[in-house]
Amino acid sequence: MSFLNKKIGSSAAGIFGLDLSDLSIKLVKFEDNGSEEKISSFGSLQLPAGSVSDGEIKKPDQVAASIKKLLEISGPRKIKTKKVICSLPETKAFLRIVSIPKMNEAEIGEAVKWEMEANIPLPLEQVYYDWQLVTEALTSEKNKINLLVVAVSKTTVDEAIRVIELAGLEVVGLEIESIAQNRSLLGKDDYNKTVLVVDIGDRRTSFSISKEGVPCFTSSVPLSGKFLSDVIAKGMNISFEAAEKLKMEHGIGSASKKDALFKIVEPILENFSQEIEKSISFYLSGLGYSKDIDKIIICGGGANTKGIVPYLSKKLGREIQLGNPWSNVNFGKKLPIIEKNQSLQYSTAVGLALKGLQYED
Repeated sequence: MSFLNKKIGSSAAGIFGLDLSDLSIKLVKFEDNGSEEKISSFGSLQLPAGSVSDGEIKKPDQVAASIKKLLEISGPRKIKTKKVICSLPETKAFLRIVSIPKMNEAEIGEAVKWEMEANIPLPLEQVYYDWQLVTEALTSEKNKINLLVVAVSKTTVDEAIRVIELAGLEVVGLEIESIAQNRSLLGKDDYNKTVLVVDIGDRRTSFSISKEGVPCFTSSVPLSGKFLSDVIAKGMNISFEAAEKLKMEHGIGSASKKDALFKIVEPILENFSQEIEKSISFYLSGLGYSKDIDKIIICGGGANTKGIVPYLSKKLGREIQLGNPWSNVNFGKKLPIIEKNQSLQYSTAVGLALKGLQYED
């Protein structure tokens, strides 16, 4: 099973992308008429509480039932295909760039085994792994080649395949979230830059730094949109539902006026900006693949929180852009049928669906 940008073994005409996370599932399916693409089906559904926790599927029957329900309610066209490319949780994956002496492809496979044993915290027999040659050198070492290597625990992969098969579907591809998001969010001009993608999810925020389109560093922290709502609920002594509504209407409050809402969330935002700076600092000084970060893209449901982009941009002294998951989709003169304020939540699902179109037989 390939985790990377390699050809998949099925016709792209019958494949959809499924983003499986802790709290929800989302799907996207494209149709391509040869000159432009259109979304033939999409949908989102909350998962029953506790069915998935920190990337682990705790209640496979409930998740499978939810996938079946999502297939029923998605539209505008019903999905008839059984073939799916599914996401794997970033927190359960190990992504590394490794440098090895130049050798032929047959020898690389054996060399990767040695590198995996030295670079991942799990025994090799407990993971599935995949590798891909990085054509653009990330280091200046002579007579060396660079490989992007991804390893995921067998338990995580087997759980995902099992639950999808329980839903009556066929897995034709699996991919970690950061690679799928790169495919949807990075435009052509971004492939000669170093880009940080910040994905503010319901449970965690993930950071992925890519150079020339190659993900070189990923990490995550337990700061999220839900966590922000929890803090607002406790600080204002209101219910979580009321806090969610307040956040949707007023975002982080007024930073200039230092109103009550902003004072409550300011420590969280400060922590959040520090975590971004830590990731940037580790990448630049610890890994040294780039001299600076050229661009920061923010996505995920939490990216729609009013005021968060200008706050972080000012705090970090860097321009931050809201992600555009349609960067590599040609809709012609038509607009996508997914509303703009919802599209950022579909970044991973869009990337998975695009994999089918881009790696057609």
